Amino acid sequence: MMWITRTATAVVLACTLALPVAVASAASAKPAGATASALAAPAAGTPRAETPRAEALKLPRPTGEHKVGSSVFHLVDRSRKDPWEPAADGRELMVTVHYPAARHGGGAARTPYATEAEAEAMVNGVGMGPDVAPERLAATGTHSRPGALPARGRFPLVILSPGFSVSRYTLTSFAEDLASRGYVVASVDHAYESFGISMPGGRTLPCKACTALDVDGVPASVVTSTRAKDVSYLVDRLTGRHPVWKHSGMIDRKRIGMAGHSIGGASAATAMAGDRRVLAGVNMDGAFWEDLPPGGLDGRAFMMLGTDDNVHRPGGIDTTWDRMWPTLDGWKRWITVAGTDHGSYGDFPLIQEHFGLPSPPLAAERSTALLRTYLAAFFDQHLKKRQQPLLNGPSAANPEMNFHHLS
Repeated sequence: MMWITRTATAVVLACTLALPVAVASAASAKPAGATASALAAPAAGTPRAETPRAEALKLPRPTGEHKVGSSVFHLVDRSRKDPWEPAADGRELMVTVHYPAARHGGGAARTPYATEAEAEAMVNGVGMGPDVAPERLAATGTHSRPGALPARGRFPLVILSPGFSVSRYTLTSFAEDLASRGYVVASVDHAYESFGISMPGGRTLPCKACTALDVDGVPASVVTSTRAKDVSYLVDRLTGRHPVWKHSGMIDRKRIGMAGHSIGGASAATAMAGDRRVLAGVNMDGAFWEDLPPGGLDGRAFMMLGTDDNVHRPGGIDTTWDRMWPTLDGWKRWITVAGTDHGSYGDFPLIQEHFGLPSPPLAAERSTALLRTYLAAFFDQHLKKRQQPLLNGPSAANPEMNFHHLS
């Protein structure tokens, strides 16, 4: 695995994805003070598949009533400089929009999961090993169709931000499921913050932010504050007077939420603090790198969803969750999920099981189903105003879900 090795950059270890291929399951959520050497071995007893499968991985089928369409956009905000590449012509974003589609129309082709260049960059950067051929990862089967005719109606918008060093496609199983349930979902890649992002013209952007945080000592708060501006710009381009997307009329601009993995989840809180259009947010297993302003989130809803270990339980190693909790001034939940690790809050368990890599204890299909269900319940309650008893407390049907600080 390509790890940032300097002890002073434990901040990156806390933000970046840490697959159990090379790290203990809780390690990647460790805050400042952890060392690289402490993250060098897989968790004891981590199960491993006997052999990688020869057939292509296929993501779980979306569970909602809608078919799913997709569109991809390259956006450039020329009003500001990129913090990782000041010579760039503005701040670049790559965005995949998944949306509810009509039952008929659109081509037969499925949306590509990733480009081979992106897959190769992640396989090498994360250190997945020789069993994961980039072309096989890139060929992962999806359930959306590019350019499909949109469903009739207006739908809430949910923005998804990936973990540090990994790409937006690692949240595809969540994006497709939310779209099938009646959401327009914009998954965004933030320039120079991934091992590899494919851009128009055959360019592949490297992770310059990885070097900046490790070698140059740039604080992780630069990532969250920059991503918050990315989100505001994206909302402008999707819902403003001159939208970039021809189907933007299906977005209800008064119902916008955000969720993210790792530092993408921390960025959800920062985005909400800076942009009142974002009404609800979810941090999936990320340490917080910026405190909320004195007014909190002005009563807007927020959910913290993470690993059920000594990192993200109350009083855990990541003290930022304890610090953030009392400053969340609206509806809030703190839920930990037994048997998950840091990578569970993306497509990684599915990838690990399929390719025979060490996996978290909770089976990939089950963890994906649980996280899809609770994400959808959160946004259904706070963007669609449909009360969700599932969020009121523990459920016998879902014993893996542990609720904290309900009183």
